[in-house]
Amino acid sequence: MKQERVDVEGWHNVMRFEDPDRGFLALVSVHNNNLGPGLGGCRMRAYDSYEAGLEDVKNLSRGMTYKNALAGIPFGGGKSVIFGDPHKDKTDDLFEAYGEAINLLAGQYIGAQDSGITTDDLRIANKITPHLVGIPDEQGRGGNPSPFTSYGVWKGMKAAAQTAFGDGSLAGKRVAIAGVGAVGMGLAELLHGEGAELIVADVYEPALAKARSQFNATVVPVEEIISQNADIFAPCALGGSINPETIETIKAKVIAGAANNQLTDIKLADRLAERGILYAPDYVINAAGVISVGLEWLGQWEHDALITRLDGIGDTLSKIFARSKTSGTSTAVVADRLAEEIFLNLRA
Repeated sequence: MKQERVDVEGWHNVMRFEDPDRGFLALVSVHNNNLGPGLGGCRMRAYDSYEAGLEDVKNLSRGMTYKNALAGIPFGGGKSVIFGDPHKDKTDDLFEAYGEAINLLAGQYIGAQDSGITTDDLRIANKITPHLVGIPDEQGRGGNPSPFTSYGVWKGMKAAAQTAFGDGSLAGKRVAIAGVGAVGMGLAELLHGEGAELIVADVYEPALAKARSQFNATVVPVEEIISQNADIFAPCALGGSINPETIETIKAKVIAGAANNQLTDIKLADRLAERGILYAPDYVINAAGVISVGLEWLGQWEHDALITRLDGIGDTLSKIFARSKTSGTSTAVVADRLAEEIFLNLRA
């Protein structure tokens, strides 16, 4: 296993791991460890370039620092990416190599599930390293955090609706979901159960077929989902959907979704506010999954207690929305400042 430190200013540690014989190339990034070891999921993706993967793992790990701080769990921000097609390139050797790489970090990083990774993948790596969470124990506690992330986004969306529309009910609301993977599909199920009208887009046809048949969702092309005539836009795929090219096409009055790094530039949050669009900061609304795995690592995972904590996501968002309104500062900046008060100990 080859390992090399990547010099990234402002990040605690970024490491490149490679084992060509097993087709393994990965990056592990710990952005900040003031609150504890870096905790965050592993993503597997066929990146266009090594540089694209490096940029992704940097941004994701930074987001985890802020997410974990506001989630109230004692962890810093970490993330890992494995280069490869999750539909074609998975082998036992690959995930054993991933386990070896995590061990080389000696507890600096705790991995979990993210896009392209399953609990079965983690079980293979877990034979090599103990520094993984999101794997259910003998009693079925913990495990795949995706359903909890869906639940937390749903609760956060209701808080956003209360602020934007004066009513937290999502019945009758038109919600455009970009990406119906594990989290997006779970969100769609919750919204359908509440009586929302769904519009969905995804590159994976079987997921679209499921959303159409089970939730009566309207399917539109991926490039058109952000501009739909909807009440709420829920980005639940890859990041960067809100950028200078797309921001003026948004018709929804609320943006509340599970994707990480939804804004390509935090300044875009100001433009959203100018347009009267309420933005639920991504790392606040999508924190449920990491709360679940964090409690699992701490040995404190219990279902009912977890749900009670996840219900608090809406309360945190409501606090951010209120402070944004009184300060005239975007919700994204308010969330960052609240998180920085915690992990930089600015309140001391």
